[in-house]
Amino acid sequence: MKPLDRFGRATIDFFEYAGGIVMLAGDSTSFMVRLRIRFVETINQCYFLGVQSISIVILTSLFTGMVISLESAVQAVQFGVGSLVGGAVAFASVRELGPMLTAVVVAGRVGAAIAAEIGSMVVTEQIEALTSMGLEVPRFLVVPRLLALLVMLPLLTVFGDVVSIGGGMWIAQTYAHISSDTFLASARQAIGFEDVLKGLVKSLVFAAIIALVGAYQGLRTRGGAAGVGVSTTGAVVISIIMIFISNFILSFILFGAH
Repeated sequence: MKPLDRFGRATIDFFEYAGGIVMLAGDSTSFMVRLRIRFVETINQCYFLGVQSISIVILTSLFTGMVISLESAVQAVQFGVGSLVGGAVAFASVRELGPMLTAVVVAGRVGAAIAAEIGSMVVTEQIEALTSMGLEVPRFLVVPRLLALLVMLPLLTVFGDVVSIGGGMWIAQTYAHISSDTFLASARQAIGFEDVLKGLVKSLVFAAIIALVGAYQGLRTRGGAAGVGVSTTGAVVISIIMIFISNFILSFILFGAH
């Protein structure tokens, strides 16, 4: 009975966690729909969660585009299909790697920060103080971070796509002698505005995952400083796993029919 008991408890824990995330998302969405938003705090969170993440997005996107181009450009020229390299880099960046890798690196920084900040407030009983003053915790803590990520992650994704394609173009021109005009013409043929929009849809879903998981992990923190560390680690791990799973589901829905 012990294996069945463990399986049953794991199942209960899973649905309890999923239900908590859904309820937190519902409460936060309700506040946003009613425009009960702390705008100054949201702007501050846009700077902290978005602007300060630009450097890691640049590095990740730049070297991702360069690696894709490096692996494909020389071989493509040898087989006489060098004109397709730009399309390959743009296709991979805009539809898959751009949104997903941007979300993963942001989750590593932002998800941990959200969980640590809220978790510290829990263990120092600041959350109880907010509740005793009649303040809604989702509106006060979750909505600014969720809204900031919903705004900033798509912008970071677009920025990462451009940097990735630019890095790939530089490598293709330097090592395979593919002109920038040929590279960009191939990229324009491979992707359209619809592909960019679908990539941004992915980034919106990923933003919601990072913010809600980070906030929920912080609110579930127990056990003092050690509990904050556990919540922070869990926020990053769970966010990244959910990003990969949702990326497959969204790719199947958005691009599977084509």
